[in-house]
Amino acid sequence: MEKILNELNPAQKEAVEHIDGPMLILAGAGSGKTKTLTSRLAYLVGVIGIDPANTLTLTFTNKAAAEMRERALKLMSNKVSYPPLLCTFHKFGLLFLKFHIEKLGRSNAFVIIDSDDKKRLLRSIAKELKIDLNLSFIASEISKYKNSLLSPEVVLEKAELPDYKKIANIYVKYQANIEENNLVDFDDLLMLTYKILSENDALRKETSNRYKYIMVDEYQDTNELQFQLLELLSSEHNNLCVVGDDDQSIYGWRGANIRNILEFATNFETCKTVKLETNYRSTEPILNAANTLIEHNSTRLGKKLHSHKGKGKEVKLLHSLDESMEAKAIAREVQKLLDAGTDPDEIAVLYRINALSRSLEEGFTKEGVGFKLIGGMRFYERAEIKDIISYLRVLSNPNDDFSLVRIINKPKRGIGKASIEKLQKAAFDVHLSLYSYIERSLAGEYPLVISKKIATSLTALVESIKLLQDSLKNELGNFINLFEEHIKLKDHYAGMVDGMDRILNIDEFYGYFRDAVIKNPDLTLDEFLNDISLQSDQDQIEEDAITIMSIHAAKGLEFEHLFVIGLEEEFFPLLGEGCNMEEERRLGYVAITRAKSDLTLCYVDSRFYKGRRKMIDKSRFLGEAGLIQDTSLKITKQAAFKKGDLVKHKIFGIGRVQAANKSGKEYKLLINFGGNKKEILSSFVQSI
Repeated sequence: MEKILNELNPAQKEAVEHIDGPMLILAGAGSGKTKTLTSRLAYLVGVIGIDPANTLTLTFTNKAAAEMRERALKLMSNKVSYPPLLCTFHKFGLLFLKFHIEKLGRSNAFVIIDSDDKKRLLRSIAKELKIDLNLSFIASEISKYKNSLLSPEVVLEKAELPDYKKIANIYVKYQANIEENNLVDFDDLLMLTYKILSENDALRKETSNRYKYIMVDEYQDTNELQFQLLELLSSEHNNLCVVGDDDQSIYGWRGANIRNILEFATNFETCKTVKLETNYRSTEPILNAANTLIEHNSTRLGKKLHSHKGKGKEVKLLHSLDESMEAKAIAREVQKLLDAGTDPDEIAVLYRINALSRSLEEGFTKEGVGFKLIGGMRFYERAEIKDIISYLRVLSNPNDDFSLVRIINKPKRGIGKASIEKLQKAAFDVHLSLYSYIERSLAGEYPLVISKKIATSLTALVESIKLLQDSLKNELGNFINLFEEHIKLKDHYAGMVDGMDRILNIDEFYGYFRDAVIKNPDLTLDEFLNDISLQSDQDQIEEDAITIMSIHAAKGLEFEHLFVIGLEEEFFPLLGEGCNMEEERRLGYVAITRAKSDLTLCYVDSRFYKGRRKMIDKSRFLGEAGLIQDTSLKITKQAAFKKGDLVKHKIFGIGRVQAANKSGKEYKLLINFGGNKKEILSSFVQSI
């Protein structure tokens, strides 16, 4: 263990040797946080002599837990008789409920339902209540309620907007159903654990005294429920050590509460704060850009990364006319690296918006550069893109039964699986394609095997198909506008949890179609579909495959050679309703700090935006990172909330700010929601 301590830098050693009392380890990117955390666990057990059973280390993924367990045991020389408990929050909840769920009057023979089971149950309840809302959206909202410790009754009482009232009604029946059938969903693992501990003081004391030394990894990603659970678990001793980086808090959209790390020292008195600021990953120029960018955020604890590696190549900027030129330029740079013997696993291209992967995929395929897409799916494999392509195939060839079945109920037309099977059987019996049978049965040539209501829906679909086919006989210039006007695919996807991302993908496809027509005015739909087939079915080379992925998916990874594309306003930072500039900037910080020695930031003059080609401005982040001296660039700080601002709250709806007072790193707002006045922290509302 002495040797291990000697391998730590002074800040890491200080964190490892701190025993009692709360501690915040503010660990910058590439600063050895996992090494520090596992060394501290090994120090507590292997040097101080703490019983492994009295420790609890919590992570967010099973993979991280397994890696940390292995590293900690190795440091202890595997001499412990049993390993310390090192698991995810939800695994801890499961273990706890197996012993204590009977305190809620339930059996410990409960069954955990996965997301598919949850959606099936929600679907049946929504059908019973005659509520037609997107299932993913309903499931996501209920998950948020549980992680905010909002009971079905509270949500039902407070919900004001019509859709949220509907979701509240579904939530009431859903929770009653899973309790009645002794089921537990993913969120219950923590919510029920919290409920039991908060309602049973003796058990809270016993559990807290059992886990006398608690450590938490990636603390910046914790939500409100996880924070409150940690408060209960550490209530008898306050020996809570959390490791995280407020500058890498990029999951606010899925419930992570950055206030947990920003206010840790306030919430836990006598807190010791240790900053890990020596970065072992990146060179000086890369860290200078990251440090300079993130300093524009006001809601941060403040630290500055220093490079252990020292000097290196300056950060490069790649300026292209459009996304096709950008993809071609990157592909050629990548090929040079591969030809020079660079390991393809050390090369990556990152983007902020998933839709930007299309131009990369196309450009790399044309240049013969093998790639693998991580943490997502290829552009042409996405459901919304497959839907558009299926519609286009039906327009080109109405007898394509496979494509017709895919889109016959997208958007929803009330045509269920049973009705489709009836139509398919009837068409098969008279040797017709599905479309021909539908068309002729609607014309009275064959008996209707479906209800009049479904027949009305199918009549509208057939009319839309014929109208769009007629438009294809003319030039294709206005076809896409007409297509969206009649089919309304964007409306279908808008209500989903990831609806914004899907609409951006649809707009990317529409823009690509328009661009193809501009480049080739004589283009036919068949030619366009054939080109797409070549793109989507292209065999990828397994060896020499570089990585392309979103910045969110890249968190925790590192690459010797890194390209980040889309450094333009409205793409990165993403602008518009619900976007948080400080979180966008933290995402920029995460992207930059993935690079070890070679970083290229890319921007273009024009790109598809909302389905049309548009001239765009370079990203403000290039100026904020000190990479471009340009007075036209926007350099922004977090805007304050002020009296008169309109804001939106998930439960209370839209309200107007009547007073705004600084509260720590954010604002406490007095908001009038249609006569119902509430004091709410600014991180819980969105500006309108």
